[in-house]
This record gives sequence, structure tokens and C-alpha cells, in this order.
Amino acid sequence: MAAQELVATQRDGDVLIIRLANPESRNSMTMDMREQLGAAIALAEREPGIRAVFLTGDGPTFCSGGDLNHLRTACDPWTVHRRFRNLSRWLTPLITLDKPVVVGVNGHAVGGGMGLALTGDVVIAGESAKFMSGFFRLGVVPDIAVMYHLPRLIGMARAKNFLFSGGTYSAQEAAELGLVSKVVADADLYDAGLTEARRLAEGPAEVMGLAKAVMARSFETSLHDMLAFEGFGQVLAMSNPEFREGLNAALERRRPDFSGAAAVANKGEET
Repeated sequence: MAAQELVATQRDGDVLIIRLANPESRNSMTMDMREQLGAAIALAEREPGIRAVFLTGDGPTFCSGGDLNHLRTACDPWTVHRRFRNLSRWLTPLITLDKPVVVGVNGHAVGGGMGLALTGDVVIAGESAKFMSGFFRLGVVPDIAVMYHLPRLIGMARAKNFLFSGGTYSAQEAAELGLVSKVVADADLYDAGLTEARRLAEGPAEVMGLAKAVMARSFETSLHDMLAFEGFGQVLAMSNPEFREGLNAALERRRPDFSGAAAVANKGEET
């Protein structure tokens, strides 16, 4: 019997659309959903024609976090240990994906669902979206990289206050804090997120991915080492066809075709 489709994928040109597709359970992160999400991210990672990702959810809830029914019977030490060890199969590849990731938050992003939302390079929220802590209500520590991303995005003091108080941010509050880049009408969220993903896909997406890898080290790295990483990154960037296309376009006073230049190079690598 085929497994239920909990994560749907669709190509839109150079963009891979990933949708959490189990609104009946408020898109809770069941083990099956995590596995399917991992498969979708692996597709984005290995397919050179995919230059950006748009991640969103079906229904009124983006993601309600962990599967509470599963937690009732899966909270012994080794089961929990295995579950979190398996995060490296999908969460780490999503965070470190060398392509731009846009997240469209529809409705509530609760606990680990908020953590999932914060993996986006660009986060767009519908006007009714809510970002909710929820962890200490259950007596668990924040997970799904919330304790990694949130202090970096809003500062340690705000992050502690939000988490310890079981706080909730509205879409507008999240935008004012910098968690969200844009707030749009709920009905416009999908189109706005896809438009942004298309825009990023048309840019030097491979070089953006390289910049992501360098910036991810900025909070734990000395100035000396960061400058070295920038230099090494620039060596790679300037050997990329996207650089040659961007430079030629600037000199020729025309709009660059980054995706076309990359496609030609990738086709040459396959032959």
C-alpha cells in the first residue's frame, strides 16, 4: 500500500515548490512527513536545474510542530535519540542547501513548525500568520534549530523572553523584528512566495548558495577567518559561469541571464 502523500512537490521552471500537504493534522511533523520532506530536499539538492525552493503549507496552518500522539509512546531515551539523530537526514540539508529557500507561512507556525519556517533565507507571512513558541507548554526544550536561528535573528535576550514566556508573534511583529521580510494578504501568500522564489532563481543562485555557506559561519568565526572564507568564496564565484554572465551583461548594458548561463554549463558537464 502506497504511503500517503504528506509532502507534495511541483516544478515551476527553475523553482521547486514543496508543500506540506496534510492539513487534516495541521501539517504536524510526523515521521512520515519528515521522511518525505527529506526526499524533497534531496531532490532540490541533486537537481542542478532547480535554482530556488519555495516551501509552504496547505490549509490554515503552516505547521503545528511535533506529532503529539506519537510523542505519547515515543519518549523513551533511545527513541528520542534516534529521532533527533535522523534530523541530519532532512533538517541539516535544508538549512545548508546551496540554493535560495523562500518560506511562505500560512496561518500558525508552532514550536518545531516555527523552527521549520526559520530555515528560509526569505520568509514571507500571510497577514494572519502566528509564530508560536509552544515548547515549554509541553515541558520540552526548543528544537528544529530554533535555538540556533532565533538568537541570531532577534538577539539572545529577545529569544529567551519569547521562548520562556511561551510567546506568540503576529506576522507584523515578526516583520518588525526581522524574522519575516514581508507580510501580505493571506490570499496573496502563495503568489508572493512563488514570485520571490522565481526572482531568486533568475539571479546568480549558485553564487548565492556559496554566500549562504560563508555567512552561516559568521557568528562563530574570527574576522581573520571570515576574510579568508570570503577570499576563497570569491575564487569559486569568479570561476562560475554566473560571474562571467553577470560581468558581460554589465559591460554590455543588458539584463543578465544567470539561469541560462548555468544551464549551458551544466549541460556541458553532463556530456
